Amino acid sequence: MGALIIFLIVLAAIAVLALVFVVGQYNALVVLRNRFKNAFSQIDVQLKRRHDLIPNLVETAKAYMQHESKTLEAVTQARNLAQSAGGRAAANPGDPAAMRELTGAEAGLTGALGRLLAVAENYPDLKANQNMMQLTEELTSTENKVAFARQAYNDSVMAYNTKREVFPTNIIAGIFNFAAAELFQVDNAAERQAPKVSFS
Repeated sequence: MGALIIFLIVLAAIAVLALVFVVGQYNALVVLRNRFKNAFSQIDVQLKRRHDLIPNLVETAKAYMQHESKTLEAVTQARNLAQSAGGRAAANPGDPAAMRELTGAEAGLTGALGRLLAVAENYPDLKANQNMMQLTEELTSTENKVAFARQAYNDSVMAYNTKREVFPTNIIAGIFNFAAAELFQVDNAAERQAPKVSFS
């Protein structure tokens, strides 16, 4: 009888320890998931600022670049696609498809902005316009903030993905459907750089 009681106490202690371990690992995964979602919200703030600057940039350039309507339209269209993709990614930053769509849309926008700024170099009056200089300076500053926010997000995603892949947490992650999160990466080396702005 005494051996049975000891066995049951040991069994209960093991069960309690296992439960505490599972709860601890589950909570750790939740904390890491919330961190990368918060980190994405910082990217989202900067992307919205970038998207808000673009119509002003296009309007300022439009007055000087009447013959470049296709370039201006391409920037506007790329901005709209990026905003739409950003909304889907913000709704669920853990969705790999939404993050890939956002990455592609932002790369397209960066390319369109780069073409606009390259064409703007051919218009000395536009280059000298105070509003244009201020907007491009704000855009460059925002691009830098996006890069920093993206790095913080990717660091958070890496910590989360590592935690959910290591043993034995990977078992808990599988049981509770903690899916892998997608990094916010720029694939093309040319797209890794913010648009170059020099109106000097």
